[in-house]
Amino acid sequence: MQDDVPSPDPSDDGIVADAYSDNWVDRYAPAKTRPFLRLSRADRPIGTWLLLLPCWWGLSLAMLYDGQPKWFDLWIFVGCAIGSFLMRGAGCTWNDISDRDIDAQVARTRSRPIPSGQVSVKGAVLWMALQALISFAILLTFNAAAIRLGVLALIPVAIYPFAKRFTWWPQAFLGLAFNWGALLAWTAHTGRLDAPAVVLYLAGIAWTLFYDTIYAHQDTEDDALIGVKSTARLFGENSGKWLRRFLMGTVGLMGIAVVYAAVPNASVLALAVAICGPWAMGWHMAWQLRGLDINNAEKMLQLFRVNRDTGMIPLLFFAAALLL
Repeated sequence: MQDDVPSPDPSDDGIVADAYSDNWVDRYAPAKTRPFLRLSRADRPIGTWLLLLPCWWGLSLAMLYDGQPKWFDLWIFVGCAIGSFLMRGAGCTWNDISDRDIDAQVARTRSRPIPSGQVSVKGAVLWMALQALISFAILLTFNAAAIRLGVLALIPVAIYPFAKRFTWWPQAFLGLAFNWGALLAWTAHTGRLDAPAVVLYLAGIAWTLFYDTIYAHQDTEDDALIGVKSTARLFGENSGKWLRRFLMGTVGLMGIAVVYAAVPNASVLALAVAICGPWAMGWHMAWQLRGLDINNAEKMLQLFRVNRDTGMIPLLFFAAALLL
């Protein structure tokens, strides 16, 4: 692995092009830590939310499934939050190590820490290892079945950065990685992997195909020039039609998961409330489609970011159902 990167521009403040304005990293973090926090996308928290929310879906539906909430579930809730932040950071670091040559050729990504020279490849590897080790320590507090699932999660994480080189569907590989938490959190509660968790996982993958296709439309011109594949390039002007299909897949599969989870032990009222979650989520996704403009990169970024709220909607309904 080569460790040669461009020399940083001393006049450059290091802020990444698509970071949130006035984010906490650029405003408050010590100067020496900023390049590494930017490498972990700590200045762009949406990815942490997108990784975390399927974990919380899985945990809440698991509690609805067996009707046996435990005090340990509070730790699963918190542990998933910390682990999502760390593993999202480790995954983004791995992605940037793997994509450093590609990122240097794309306008939106050439300001990232490795191609811009803020962090060396060796430094990035060490930073990735540190985040992964802390995450593994958290994983070890869960049951054996969840630990095994957590280790298996490294497979899609490792493959994802290379998917854009060999398939037009790299967003599907991102979905495999980003929604693994639905399986893990369910298993951390129940001690086993059940059918509702698998169906919920598939719903999450459909959702990822929805939001990451939107996200990928920011880079279609640069991606075409350098030969990087994506569903955004594959669908082109037909993206709206495909996004509606992913919307229906998300709502339908999540609805099935809710029914599977609620029927054994939940009341009819709890089932009715929980099933409203995917329905309301679908309306929020439909609202995004009304504002779709695939030729407006700024609009695509805005729509992508609101998916934190999209994923939070069913969680609120699941939480309400647990109280009934």
